[in-house]
Amino acid sequence: AGLGNHGSKYEGTRHNVGFMLVDYLAVRHGLEFSPVKWQALAARANLCGERVWLLKPQTYMNRSGISVAGVAEYYDVKDRNILVVHDDLDMNVGRIKLVDGGGTGGHNGIKSIVQHLGSPDFFRLKIGIGRPGNSDAHPDMPVDKFVLAPFSKDEATVIEERMKDLETGIKMLVQGEVSQAMSVLNCLK
Repeated sequence: AGLGNHGSKYEGTRHNVGFMLVDYLAVRHGLEFSPVKWQALAARANLCGERVWLLKPQTYMNRSGISVAGVAEYYDVKDRNILVVHDDLDMNVGRIKLVDGGGTGGHNGIKSIVQHLGSPDFFRLKIGIGRPGNSDAHPDMPVDKFVLAPFSKDEATVIEERMKDLETGIKMLVQGEVSQAMSVLNCLK
């Protein structure tokens, strides 16, 4: 599940980096998203011989759990087989971190998913978007405006350059190679 906000006004924004990755995977694998009854767009894929769903919740970020839990329940997807891709303010732009469970880190989309699944035991793929004020980036911009602002051209280039490596790590995770996926992804700074 890639997290983001639906609608053209949010395209290319920092908060939508999860959508960006699942869109990239859909294009790479010739998939099209279709609406499903859990307020989401979904595409069924075959990655490394495994059936997977690419999901883009259409509930806005703070209610992402409705879609993720709805699809997981209907298709009997265990929490341990869920990967949620989301932005992370506390990491520099393009820094990647794959984690197994854990806290919400203050991320409202993750809070919603934990609440609706009733468990924090799913994988999270965090993509750094930076924080306003760090490295002289938008020092006076409030966080809520920063996450809904588009990436700069240089930042967008960094994110685009990560996509192939992200796909490689996700394929490893799908094949059950958790430690290898973490080794590949967590070294991307």
